[in-house]
Amino acid sequence: MSTSIIVGGSNGLGRAIAQHFADRGDTVVITSRDKARAEEVAAEIGGATRGLGADLSRPETIAAAFGDVTEVDNLVITATSQTPNSLGAFDLEAAITSVTIKLVGYAETVRVLRDRFRPGASVVLFGGVAKDRPYPGSTMVTTHNAGLTGLVKTLAVEIAPYRINALHSGIVGDSPKWRDMPNHPHVARTPIGRLVTMAEIVDATDFLLRNGGINAQELFIEGGVLAG
Repeated sequence: MSTSIIVGGSNGLGRAIAQHFADRGDTVVITSRDKARAEEVAAEIGGATRGLGADLSRPETIAAAFGDVTEVDNLVITATSQTPNSLGAFDLEAAITSVTIKLVGYAETVRVLRDRFRPGASVVLFGGVAKDRPYPGSTMVTTHNAGLTGLVKTLAVEIAPYRINALHSGIVGDSPKWRDMPNHPHVARTPIGRLVTMAEIVDATDFLLRNGGINAQELFIEGGVLAG
């Protein structure tokens, strides 16, 4: 039985990934900044799932948060802060929080758990296509997602022989954030004629985790938006 850790697994894409792992029989650990929320969602997911409180915006607390996790086969980190930010209305506190979560927090989580990886363990870090396609208010989102490019490359060397890759999704049409906007303007600019789905993101994550030849790479699941 595999042990899968989903950091940020209490909602959105992280929760869908956690449900997938639980349904196939994994021991699953999900995290949220709110421990009670993580425990509540873990009970809803069912199976051998439990919740932990972990706040990646406070990297000094991460080691203690994962103190009772003893083994890891799959590590998926989806946690993020997407508070809109631009130079015209720069929120310094929000900027520091977002970069701390996505770069320092991600790196520290991998560092903390690395010695508990089992043979064949793999890591997937979540970014987003804003790294290559900025939008109004994406100043920090674009910056920290672009930073994952360097983080993945250096960590692939540092955690070898374990693998690490990044997944950059486009707008996910049936996600809680977007499913109530059926006529999203991005549809017209997407070559496949629709937005990507939660199931496709879950499948892509599973692919990166299980395919032993994929390492230090970035996978874009966005239906071809970046081609336009």
